[in-house]
Amino acid sequence: MFLKNCWYVAAWAKDIGRELRAETFLGEKIVMYRQEDGTPVALENACPHRKLPLSDGNLKGDTVECGYHGLTFDCSGTCVAAPTQANAIPRRAVVKSYPVVDRYRFTWIWMGDPALANPDDIFEIENFDNPSWGLTDGGVMDIDCHYLWVCDNLLDPSHVAWVHVSSFAGAGTDDEPLDLTKTDRGVIVSRWIYDRPPSPYYANVVDFEGNCDRLQHYEMCLPAIGLNKSIYTPVGTGGYDSTPVDKTFVNISYNFMTPIDEDRSRYFWVQHRNGRPHDKEVSKFMNDGALMAFNEDKDILEKVHLGMKHATTPHIDLGLDAGAKTFRLMLDRAIKSENAEEPATE
Repeated sequence: MFLKNCWYVAAWAKDIGRELRAETFLGEKIVMYRQEDGTPVALENACPHRKLPLSDGNLKGDTVECGYHGLTFDCSGTCVAAPTQANAIPRRAVVKSYPVVDRYRFTWIWMGDPALANPDDIFEIENFDNPSWGLTDGGVMDIDCHYLWVCDNLLDPSHVAWVHVSSFAGAGTDDEPLDLTKTDRGVIVSRWIYDRPPSPYYANVVDFEGNCDRLQHYEMCLPAIGLNKSIYTPVGTGGYDSTPVDKTFVNISYNFMTPIDEDRSRYFWVQHRNGRPHDKEVSKFMNDGALMAFNEDKDILEKVHLGMKHATTPHIDLGLDAGAKTFRLMLDRAIKSENAEEPATE
């Protein structure tokens, strides 16, 4: 089951154009395209006649023509032409439409009740338009696992010590205690690591030498949005109550998980840093490093998914799983509440 009355990233905005694009989100088949004025559209990808995917049809102006008998649908899902029916459009010839919005270089989709879709509720990327912050190109990756395994991973600072040895690992990531905080939007697992060398990934981008104070901030927000904040600051200047100094480096990784179905997930990410906004070499280095690390995660999580799905013996939890278990409970309550509010159908 999935939380539906919320915004999910459907695609990078640049990847939605004037062609019919077949997608699956939350187990629902969808066709996406752009109108001639650039406005994104998302419709149920099934003609109501014999359920041929509309993505196998033709885009004509701003309408979609079914490739079987020419039933044609506008951007709202209303049938506007039925050539074989002497222009008598069948009353039930309608397909579901989904609210979609472009923001932060992404195209977002609302999978629940359209009447509740408010673009102001889209997750905020702070400082997105701040010219002093640098932005990486980001990426997208399909992972053959349930999306909550990805969420669990993004609430687990400790796994970097074994999975990301050459990038995000470093002294203290294997044994320093973790702090757990619940918020209105999700869960934060974090820790400050003091007077230790920076991780290999960040050693080449911070503006100081030697040891550092380091924050690992792993936050997961409903429905499945991970905000990972890394702070590297000179020794003696870190801590939860500290304020940044001139050489403090802050990098925020925004991670958006969109369930495809129960066994597949689409993972979008982009990184935002508080310096060197126009340094293309730094942006490329950070983007390449993130992609390498996420491929390492992909390999692990696909095997975890299969192992847990086909387990023959009970699994155990560790103390480091507290954040993931807390988020899953919060999400489960939100899904149950949403389903309880849905009107009964005949």
